[in-house]
Amino acid sequence: MTTHQPHRPHHPIAIVGAGLGGLTLARVLHVNGVQAALYDLEASSAARGQGGMLDIHEESGQAALRAADLYEEFRALIHPGGEAMRVLDKDAVVRKEEVDEGDGGRPEVERGHLRDLLLGSLPEGAVHWGAKVTGARALGGGRHEVTLADGSTFTTDLLIGADGAWSRIRPLVSDATPAYSGLSFIEADLVDADVRHPDSAAVVGDGMLFALGAGKGFLAHREPDGSLHVYTALKAPEEWISTVDFTADGTGLAKAAVLEHFADWDKSLRALIEDADGALVPRRIHTLPIGHRWDRVPGVTLLGDAAHLMSPFAGEGANLAMLDGAELAGAIAAHPGDTEAALAAYEETLFPRSENAAAESADSLVRCFREDSPQGLLDMFAGN
Repeated sequence: MTTHQPHRPHHPIAIVGAGLGGLTLARVLHVNGVQAALYDLEASSAARGQGGMLDIHEESGQAALRAADLYEEFRALIHPGGEAMRVLDKDAVVRKEEVDEGDGGRPEVERGHLRDLLLGSLPEGAVHWGAKVTGARALGGGRHEVTLADGSTFTTDLLIGADGAWSRIRPLVSDATPAYSGLSFIEADLVDADVRHPDSAAVVGDGMLFALGAGKGFLAHREPDGSLHVYTALKAPEEWISTVDFTADGTGLAKAAVLEHFADWDKSLRALIEDADGALVPRRIHTLPIGHRWDRVPGVTLLGDAAHLMSPFAGEGANLAMLDGAELAGAIAAHPGDTEAALAAYEETLFPRSENAAAESADSLVRCFREDSPQGLLDMFAGN
């Protein structure tokens, strides 16, 4: 049975995905007097915690926020002290330490706060929530029809996939799919750390912690609310996560399964998992091929993870997504009435930029978990 949809919506520009990249695109278009419709699978803007801190780079994320006319508002969201950094080895020996002088080019903000800033800068009703895209097809002449999970459809003259790693729009331009990187993350939180987990608060410090060894490590940061967010990184077979009970009921067993891999690590580092509050959250790290690109397909393009999914070890994912969005909007505004010229100009800079970042990310992943780790990371910071 087909859904009866007598007045199927049509949008000159439709963006699938209201993450940081899609929102930046919509905002910079809005600044340039161009409207776009966003579709997102989340039930509402508050449906899911946006957790985690982002360091927003001067040449990418900050440039995008300037284009979005939101730079001053962004400055008000910065987490003071967040650029502090510590590098430890598995014995918790401090190998490098930097304090946040407040003058760095990569200030830290909470992802959720940045998303709220972008959302609040868009016209009321710009985002269609609870709209899960299940597929899209070309109608000819650069137009596309997009199908939602409820069976309804809409059409658009310009379709932009800002829908992340498992993009439903990517198959229109590319048959590439994300591959497992060999690395899995297990995320954990320690709440009210200075009071409840003072030893862990001390080992993480005021900003970012890298505690690295061969094939594994802890990446952690302090959040503005005083909690610690911890990523346990483990080189592991793709199926390893499936062998562990990561449900809330299995948290004790999950902690034990993770800590098995850190038996000879300092107890102050093991405590980042042992003392974690709430369930552990596992994530396999996937990547698209370095240098992923596609031939120009009329009326459709990609940005962010949909275009160039990479590991987090260049710190570029969110920054590049925002820069992609700002640059695509700039190209559209600079080529009124000529979508193909706009998309060609955007992709011409997108492809080499994302290839360089993906190569850097892949190299950093290898360096971080070498046999002599954390020496690879120390060498990288030293410019070697």
